[in-house]
Amino acid sequence: MKKILKRGLLPMTLAATVVLAGCGEGDEEGTGDEGGTDDTDAEETEDSGENYDDLTLEDGKFVFALSGEYRPFNYIDENGDLVGFDVDIGMAIAEELGLEGEPYQISWNSIILGLQDNRYDAIIGSMGITEERQENVDFSDPYYYSGAQVYTRSDSDIQGIDDIDENTEVAVAEGTTYHTMIQDYTTDIVTYDSDVVALQTLAQGRHDAVVTDRLVGLINIEDQDLDLELRGDLIDEEEMAIAIRHDEEELLDAINEALEAIHESGKYEEINQKYFDENIGEN
Repeated sequence: MKKILKRGLLPMTLAATVVLAGCGEGDEEGTGDEGGTDDTDAEETEDSGENYDDLTLEDGKFVFALSGEYRPFNYIDENGDLVGFDVDIGMAIAEELGLEGEPYQISWNSIILGLQDNRYDAIIGSMGITEERQENVDFSDPYYYSGAQVYTRSDSDIQGIDDIDENTEVAVAEGTTYHTMIQDYTTDIVTYDSDVVALQTLAQGRHDAVVTDRLVGLINIEDQDLDLELRGDLIDEEEMAIAIRHDEEELLDAINEALEAIHESGKYEEINQKYFDENIGEN
């Protein structure tokens, strides 16, 4: 999907950012996020990005990955388009970087492998920061905060995570932090490709509980009129961040600066209010 840009095709906004951040270091890969395309003329861009022709941007695009099965953060709407909070955040960051954004749908189980295989430039798909993942990717500053929550049917006796034991059948999305976490409580685990499907099957009478993100559970219960309830306190709190390949420090700095900029401009708050009744950008 990507190719090495020749000098002169690097968008001016990101070029200027990485020059300031890198101070002459010229062998780092970089990427930006989706949004607007910069039309700065080639001669000026060439001068600004003189030592940055190894950035793996495809014609000024920033391709970012998500599962498309994590409503309201990223999902496919009735028109077949990828939409959601993650997509909007990605587009806003891309606009700050002067790049054209392109969301890329892929199974969550394969999402880090796809990044390492250079199929896209970053993951903006509600990925929580964990030590295990940090062995394979670098993370930006958090762009929102949430946490794991137990959900059950309304007639369940389960009141929280402490009521889950080896006899409790719990459904989770495969490859998520919830999948790892619940193994400390039960071995009777059913996995799905999507947290949303896990919630739907729970409401249909299968399984005893689901563990997923608190916000994902609450919004899907409301939107789909599921007879499910949140039980107990948060199991833990998670910091959600943008993942990129190791050794792309210039890109990482640029993304963090873009995140700060959309907070300061009010764009983040605008996106937040579109999907949520609370500010998820504050811990």
